[in-house]
Amino acid sequence: MNPGWDFHAIAPVIIITATIVAVLIADFFFEYRGRFRTQQIASLGVLAAMIPIITLAVDGGTREMFNGGFVVDPYSLVFQGFFLAAAYISMLLSVDYIGDGDYYQGEFYVLLLTSVLGMLVMSSARDLISIFVALETISIPTFVLAGWRKHDPKSNEAAIKYYLIGVMSSAVMLYGMSLVFGLTGSTLLSEIADKVRTLDSPLLIVAGFLTIAGFAFKVSAVPFHFWAPDTYEGAPTPVTAFLSVASKVGGFVALLSVVWFGFSPNSAMFQPVLWGLAAASLILGNLVALRQTNIVRMLAYSSIAQGGFILVPFAVASDGGAWTSSIQSVVIYTLIYGAMNLGAFAIVIALARRTRSAEITSFAGLGQYAPGMAIVMSMFLFSLAGVPPFAGWFAKFTMFRAALDANTPAATVLAALAAVSSVIAFFYYARVAREMWFHQPPEGADVHPIRTPVALNAAVVICAAIVIAVGVYPQLFARLGDLAAGG
Repeated sequence: MNPGWDFHAIAPVIIITATIVAVLIADFFFEYRGRFRTQQIASLGVLAAMIPIITLAVDGGTREMFNGGFVVDPYSLVFQGFFLAAAYISMLLSVDYIGDGDYYQGEFYVLLLTSVLGMLVMSSARDLISIFVALETISIPTFVLAGWRKHDPKSNEAAIKYYLIGVMSSAVMLYGMSLVFGLTGSTLLSEIADKVRTLDSPLLIVAGFLTIAGFAFKVSAVPFHFWAPDTYEGAPTPVTAFLSVASKVGGFVALLSVVWFGFSPNSAMFQPVLWGLAAASLILGNLVALRQTNIVRMLAYSSIAQGGFILVPFAVASDGGAWTSSIQSVVIYTLIYGAMNLGAFAIVIALARRTRSAEITSFAGLGQYAPGMAIVMSMFLFSLAGVPPFAGWFAKFTMFRAALDANTPAATVLAALAAVSSVIAFFYYARVAREMWFHQPPEGADVHPIRTPVALNAAVVICAAIVIAVGVYPQLFARLGDLAAGG
């Protein structure tokens, strides 16, 4: 029982906290128009926070603080590295977008970093209280970021919807956690796991359902998804990219931590709920995405469907003792999903700088006047669809493997539903590719080569390199999944 501080273990948290303070102070010394330049300080802080994660990974072992309420192990380090990488790419997407508009205040990066701080804490949290505080630290800054275009009614609507649904989900989740505490007498996940092993109470099902429902709002799982499409469309596109990847995965990490470390000895009682969330997200997300004409709304419903794929291993985790392959699948899928989705949004931002439109028809003829951009966008889309040799195929493979390892009728049905959903998804991803390669540009459109900022190009290159490298050599991420699962 060690309540002391291990400064090496919490070094990433300390560095990000110091960076937030530095950005906030530096903002006072920039001219009003130049305040978006605090992105440089923020980016350096994020890269600096990567260093202790690498040293901790090399050092190995598990470090516990606060009586086991904060744990630094391979599981937490993998996700901390992911969140910092996603934050860095999001900043690359943001710098020119924020600098070119009328919303260039330096507080943008303070809010972004504060949300990242919550993600780092979430990765190591093993206590219901710290999980809740971390999740709110993730969510509250994003409420403001969603409404950053303060003169845009759609952005205001996005922020209000996201805020109201977020507050309601927090209340539901906190009520469920309070019931768990009342039944087990502890907020530590390790102690909860010991108690629920022998606890046979209907109230535990209610407590678990409310807690999981709260997380379902955070990850926009059906039927708790209705805030996502409007929020994604109304928020600034870099913020939408950040919400769809980093914030969403933060919710999945919270769900995974609670289910794996807390409820796993008795998780079979929650499997029907998780199975229903996964199936509904797969069906509705993919079917509605087929009907979208706006690329951001299409990617929003695609994100809901991708969340359904990530939920499949959750839904079968206790069936047949398939915990290891399920954890590996969740970790690998989230890492690959982050690269695919951030890359797709980077291309959307680059094209929108030219066309000022997010309609799918604005991609018409892109292959004629910007073939490089069209090739990369096609790669991201087909990777999201799970087409080899891009990384998405390996994410889908691990998901199907986890479902089949469970070897139960429920898992088999869910795997079949995921297979059908993958086929449906291919059609709306291919629709965008068809616009780029087989349609002519709109009459009067500017068909000169598109010049994109250096930061945006860097984000595209990073994401494309990951998607290609992992698709060709999947062991790059497979090992991370093994480490996170304790292998």
